[in-house]
Amino acid sequence: MSSASIPVRTRFAPSPTGFLHLGGARTALFSWAYARHFGGTFILRVEDTDLERSTPEAVQAILEGMAWLGLTPDEGPFYQMQHMDRYRAVVADMLAQGTAYHCYSSPAEVDEMRERARALGQKPRYDGTWRPEPGKTLPAIPSDRKPVVRFKSPQDGATGWVDMVKGPITFDNSELDDLVIARPDGTPTYNFCVVVDDWDMRITHVLRGDDHVNNTPRQITILRALGAPVPEYGHVPMILGPDGEKLSKRHGAVSVMEYDRDGYLPEAMVNYLARLGWSHGDDELFSREQLVAWFDPQHLSKSAAQWDPKKLNWVNAHYIKQSEDAALAQAVAPRIAVRGGDTQKVDLTQVVALLKDRAETLEQLAESAMLFCGAFQPATPELVAQHLTGPARLVLKDFAAQAASIEWTRTALSALVKSTLATHGLKMPQLAIPLRVAVAGTTQTPAIDAVLEILGKSTVLERLALA
Repeated sequence: MSSASIPVRTRFAPSPTGFLHLGGARTALFSWAYARHFGGTFILRVEDTDLERSTPEAVQAILEGMAWLGLTPDEGPFYQMQHMDRYRAVVADMLAQGTAYHCYSSPAEVDEMRERARALGQKPRYDGTWRPEPGKTLPAIPSDRKPVVRFKSPQDGATGWVDMVKGPITFDNSELDDLVIARPDGTPTYNFCVVVDDWDMRITHVLRGDDHVNNTPRQITILRALGAPVPEYGHVPMILGPDGEKLSKRHGAVSVMEYDRDGYLPEAMVNYLARLGWSHGDDELFSREQLVAWFDPQHLSKSAAQWDPKKLNWVNAHYIKQSEDAALAQAVAPRIAVRGGDTQKVDLTQVVALLKDRAETLEQLAESAMLFCGAFQPATPELVAQHLTGPARLVLKDFAAQAASIEWTRTALSALVKSTLATHGLKMPQLAIPLRVAVAGTTQTPAIDAVLEILGKSTVLERLALA
């Protein structure tokens, strides 16, 4: 199935039982990129039939995560709970056509069937007690029990597909027992809802985590029983932590919105997530537009990807450096405000332009900006004693006297620094470090001429007078 024959339609179908985690975000990204690559349609479907665990808060968290990453669906979000009548109608049709049947075995009886199979060294499964067959006499229907509905799965042959990631995969049908597609209260089960939705939404390609591989033969056999087209499937290996273990909260398997709060840019996260299991040659950094142009499932990796926080920081630092100063200032201003900083004290665009090359996250950038936006923290007595010695104070006094009469630009300040060094026969650290201690309260800042320019003439001269 290709874009040339049938319009591509992909879907991302999260269960709203928690936040949008990294694995889900990557699945959404790959499905979105595939649809965009072929000029197709990307659909968001919320699989909210788990009433005990699904919450409105989780739905909102998923929608926020998708919006932050810029993965805007073309259709949806659709909610499975709004399609119950449709699912029940399909179950009724299958019962009428004989592709499904009522099963009155209790959960305890099914457990016993599975234990007997284990004892015989067989795969634990439902034994087909209520499966109708020609010439078979079914047990008497219990009067005190509501039935489940089971799909009449094919027992002979095999079910297979050519996976877009893993290649050919085949399951013997003898390994697939008759799946419950509706519970005693009539509510449909997960695998059945997925099948009906994929059919109704005309899904052509399904990209998802490889924890769904075992669901796929069941879904394919139901689709075939319904006479529905079967999508192409691609199962992406999981993401591992830096230690090679399954990604967990201690590795950073948190909501993607945590990365927003921690100061990562969405374009950096999209770039980094795309490289977790997909590649385009040796390209590490690429735009969203390049990802769409290049995306090809043939370059999805068959092996698990490994989460690397240092690599993510490197990618994020790149995007911070590439950001326009005005946009970056707008993004970092709330983070400075949370720290008690005043972004009106200085030209924040000028501040981020100076600091962004040193920052890996917006949080780091905000913290660095407090040098200019926060309350002045004078140097410790230890720093004063070490760097503001008698000779150093004389040099600073001379510098301040001349600074009072110059144009307050970085160019003029740089020239003054150089002339002061020449006049007093000093090397740069012998002036720059005492200046930093006096006006910034620390020995380390960006270029001193830039720092002085941003702090402003009155502030610098006032702090030098008090040094």
